[in-house]
Amino acid sequence: GEVWTAVWETRLDPETPGAPAPRAYLLEHDVLYDRDGIYGDAHGEFGDNLARYALLSRGALQLCHALGFWPDVVHVHDWQTSLVPLYLNVLEHRSPLARAASVLTIHNLGYQGWFNKHQLPTTGLGWDQFHRFCLEAYDSINLLKAGIYNATLVSTVSPRYAQEIQTWEGGEGLDGVLRDRGTDVIGILNGIDDSIWNPATDPHIAATYSAEDLSGKRLCKAALQREMGLEERPDVPLLGLISRLATQKGIDILAGALDHILSLDVQLVVLGSGERWAEDLFSRIAGSSDRFRVYVGMNEGLAHRIEAGADLFLMPSRYEPCGLNQLYSQRYGTLPVVRAVGGLDDTVENNVTGFKFEEMSSMALGNTVAWAVHLYRADPAYFRTMQLRAMKKNSGWAQAARQYEAL
Repeated sequence: GEVWTAVWETRLDPETPGAPAPRAYLLEHDVLYDRDGIYGDAHGEFGDNLARYALLSRGALQLCHALGFWPDVVHVHDWQTSLVPLYLNVLEHRSPLARAASVLTIHNLGYQGWFNKHQLPTTGLGWDQFHRFCLEAYDSINLLKAGIYNATLVSTVSPRYAQEIQTWEGGEGLDGVLRDRGTDVIGILNGIDDSIWNPATDPHIAATYSAEDLSGKRLCKAALQREMGLEERPDVPLLGLISRLATQKGIDILAGALDHILSLDVQLVVLGSGERWAEDLFSRIAGSSDRFRVYVGMNEGLAHRIEAGADLFLMPSRYEPCGLNQLYSQRYGTLPVVRAVGGLDDTVENNVTGFKFEEMSSMALGNTVAWAVHLYRADPAYFRTMQLRAMKKNSGWAQAARQYEAL
């Protein structure tokens, strides 16, 4: 049946001064959307998520009708809006929206939108769409699968990740579907907002600095050591990590490498929250170590201060569609130590703008950190050269925007 919503219009600040202000529209439906969580709460995912995101997807297209707005391209993201390409093909094929192409961007293939098949009527679609080349997967509904099959093009957030998701190891059960799309699957690297992540103007850090004058970075390091209760030593390599404390992020191999890493006479600061075992383990180690500190939770200001104050930044991810912290780190002259997967492999050049390792093991992580620490101490001039190369990289959104425009 019909569902009615209120619609709110707002205008966003334009990126370019003097340009027209982009308009954004918000659907208001308190029964479905007025909740503390976006996808779920402490008890798990909301049981009516299919209805919530079907309304978002259908409502977006109905809004086009109400406004008389007939786009050339509809760009949707992840499973939450994966019904839009299907709606365009099935419900809008005789409307002015039929001319619109659709692009589905996948940010993380691990989240696919699985639902019981008996909820299908909630979508407003018929059972003729419940088949293996659309919504059906293992006798259940899979929204992302339907989006992949129905979108004109599929993009993801790095070239390497676009390759990985078409393999059995990285495909999360949808590798065959993605291989079916062939050259329609494209990887475009994310960018960063370099007006926010800029050490020359960052209001969160103790001293600003740039590639032309790195002196402020030493002050940021000393300030971070004081803030975290670490001994103030300019000579000691200071390592940072900002992450969900989760197995996907490689926190388990970091835990296995901690003894080795801390034996290198380094300091390590961790910011994040996640799996309880990791929070408890890191808190316990921090309580008995003078070289390791952890802040369980999220703190935006501290995140900026870690990026500015650290010498090295750890990202030992199992998989990483794109990753942003390695880009923030490079911008701040903090060399990332990453596993060579997804966007990490695309954005870090080994021994040039950071350090990479292949094997998913504590030994590989520990050995790579040991090499980076050795270079920091034995060849500070080359380490400084790496910092400057990393800082001068162009990781803003302009290049990504041009690629999306071409797409």
